[in-house]
Amino acid sequence: RTERKPYLGICLGMQLAVVEFARNVLNLKDANSTEFDQATSTPIVVFMPEGSKTHMGGTMRLGSRKTMLQKVDCITAKLYQQEQFIEERHRHRYEVNPEMVPQLEEQGLRFVGIDESGDRMEVVELQGHPFYVGAQFHPEFKSRPRKPSPLFLGLCLAAAGRLDNFLSGTALSPLKAPRKTPRSAESVNGAL
Repeated sequence: RTERKPYLGICLGMQLAVVEFARNVLNLKDANSTEFDQATSTPIVVFMPEGSKTHMGGTMRLGSRKTMLQKVDCITAKLYQQEQFIEERHRHRYEVNPEMVPQLEEQGLRFVGIDESGDRMEVVELQGHPFYVGAQFHPEFKSRPRKPSPLFLGLCLAAAGRLDNFLSGTALSPLKAPRKTPRSAESVNGAL
């Protein structure tokens, strides 16, 4: 986060990114997930209220669900090329504590995707960071070799320094950003 390196946190990766932000930006040193410390005084990630800790079968949030996009200018909306919602598959029992969201957002962590009820945080982005995205869902479940998930594509493009060109529409394809200078005749003919 502080080095401005591209980051994609999936499920637990999103949850831990939020915990790290709470500890180091909000200065809540004992911030934690109740999955790791049930007695934490600052629960940033909590067990879903409708889940069961005694009956493990069939108590997860599973399957394809809508994520309502809150900001059309966010990286996620641009990558998915959607303005209202996306549908992705879920598999989790823990979630970001909704009571902590206002404090987190005041410091620049934007929850740009929420569930249909408005209670669950589904996608988080860090304002002002080139690519710092967390998703509660699992984009890898729908990703295919020739049709990668938009979030994986975004991570790769950000790592290659090509995300801005792709999002602005100046890249001819995700794999080839437009040339800044015309190719010389030597390079066209194979000479270096």
